[in-house]
Amino acid sequence: MTPPPSSLHYTVGPVVAVVAVLIIIAFMRWAFSQQTRHDPFAPRPDSTGLLQTVATLPRREQANAFRAVLSDAGIRSTVREPNHGGAEVLVFPADAERARQLAGPFATPT
Repeated sequence: MTPPPSSLHYTVGPVVAVVAVLIIIAFMRWAFSQQTRHDPFAPRPDSTGLLQTVATLPRREQANAFRAVLSDAGIRSTVREPNHGGAEVLVFPADAERARQLAGPFATPT
């Protein structure tokens, strides 16, 4: 024979559920916080990833003109503006040598 339910019986379930959700929230905040977790695979802020710098130019307009020349040659490229000023033209390693040859009229290759 089961004992008759008391008024406490109806409050224990929701209280346990709320406490469990609060524990899960606290754990997730700890696990995904920036202060406690360091991603060793995250790129450095100054990293270019797979790309290589082929030319550093004083102005973005010159870099865009050089990108147009690279595009006409079938080379994919991008422009990055570093903190020290100017503009860098970046390409994939397989195209770096050809891009440096084309950079002659624009800037001294780096």
